Amino acid sequence: MSVLVDAQSRILIQGITGETGRSFAERMVQAGVLPPVAGVTPGRGGERVAGVPVFDSVSAAAKATGANVSLVTVPPIAVIEAVWEAAAAGLTLVSVYTENVPVHDAARLIALARERGTRVLGPNSAGAVSPSRANLSDIDDRNTRPGTVGIVSKSGTLTYEVMDGLHQRGLGETSVVCLGGDPVLGTTHADILRLFAADEETQSMVMVGEIGGESEIEAARGWNELGKPKQLVAYIAGHAAPAGRRMGHAGALVSRGRDTAAYKTAALEALGVRVAPLVLDVAELVTLG
Repeated sequence: MSVLVDAQSRILIQGITGETGRSFAERMVQAGVLPPVAGVTPGRGGERVAGVPVFDSVSAAAKATGANVSLVTVPPIAVIEAVWEAAAAGLTLVSVYTENVPVHDAARLIALARERGTRVLGPNSAGAVSPSRANLSDIDDRNTRPGTVGIVSKSGTLTYEVMDGLHQRGLGETSVVCLGGDPVLGTTHADILRLFAADEETQSMVMVGEIGGESEIEAARGWNELGKPKQLVAYIAGHAAPAGRRMGHAGALVSRGRDTAAYKTAALEALGVRVAPLVLDVAELVTLG
């Protein structure tokens, strides 16, 4: 099995005629794992991008193709409308790749989607991939390998490093989920750990976090409440981050002692999580069991 996306996912790209959407479509079609079934750009219905049919609306695309998940690549000003349209059409998952979505817009679009029972990944999310089954992310399929480790992360770059370490030890992934680095997100570490805990194929879980907020600590508490059903290894980036300075992601900001990597590491260890001192050590801890 896998989480969020699998072989039954029918992917739609909102903003497919734009530069980013077109790039995703071309790459996904070329990879051949699970090409998108449709794209949406208002006023461009009837066209094709990389052979993918374009529709004027999500509802029309979903009705014609059975699309059930969406990758949103529209400009920030259009994200709320795009997410609402996808949720109203009954799509189960919307991954918002778009950066620079205002915080208030993010909170609103997440609330609107939840009213319809639609999960939002992001904003500013690299997406989710289940190797050899479905790829709703900007992670290259050639850099994934099917396996038994579930990864949830905020950082796309660190995710690549974790996967590379796993592959060097003969391991692979059930699914990789990138939450996004913004302060307000539709899906949390805790949400994904619960899904991995329930997934029969996932044997070990890796959580990659960073400074700012307490998402990782809340996830570890949830893991404890579940009875620590599976091994959980974590890595927290930002041990050298100075206070008050944003590091990469909008949500990665040390503003008080509880936001620091050192505090998070200590809190996670107190909850029984094995925390890797370096990202390169994650795979070793996974193999130790």
